[in-house]
Amino acid sequence: MRIDKLLAHMGYGTRKEVKSLLKSSNVRVNEETVNSPKTHVDPDKDQVTVYGETVEYREYIYLMMNKPDGLVSATEDAVEETVIEILQPEDLIFHPFPVGRLDKDTEGLLLITNDGQLAHRLTSPKKDIGKTYFATIDGEVTDSDVEAFKQGVKLDDGYVTKPGELEILTSGSESEIELTITEGKYHQVKRMFEAVGKRVTYLKRLSMGTLQLDEDLAPGEYRELSQEEITYLKEITNL
Repeated sequence: MRIDKLLAHMGYGTRKEVKSLLKSSNVRVNEETVNSPKTHVDPDKDQVTVYGETVEYREYIYLMMNKPDGLVSATEDAVEETVIEILQPEDLIFHPFPVGRLDKDTEGLLLITNDGQLAHRLTSPKKDIGKTYFATIDGEVTDSDVEAFKQGVKLDDGYVTKPGELEILTSGSESEIELTITEGKYHQVKRMFEAVGKRVTYLKRLSMGTLQLDEDLAPGEYRELSQEEITYLKEITNL
């Protein structure tokens, strides 16, 4: 990898800015000063320092966010604040993006990464990765709804969903449920309940596969995934 590409990727500026940095003789590779942007380095073997500080090269970043109500799951939006805008500068340099979408008013587990291949596989319906949601429902959720979801329900556009696993936690004029689905159609959970004559008033994603939302994360907080969690996601997506 060229030294200018490595430094630009790690947030030391644009290629032009990195070129100026190199000319300043403040970049060293294995204790040798490097001035040429064309110099090739091996991030796994060579020690790169800038102003005496070691550059810890990483290609990918993997974050778990407890998405709060009010933010949109996008990298940019002309009107609304996005989940990317609340990331710290040291994370923004990797140009991460949300994996799939949670509605603006939906809370909970949101993965953010710059690993495009993993993101694609995690959101592919072919992988049948279950996403579990907690929801408050305006109306009494019944066993007939459980059975309907198990068969798949017809949405307002005529699409019949894949089977969903619906668990009733409390039932009454306002019900609480958990629902596991393997798809991510637009407003899917809300539309599934609309298909059986009920309305979602609160929605939170709890897990993806067996990767669960960290209970220590308050809404709007995030952390890096552990190596064990990253390995798990790669295993279930066959990466």
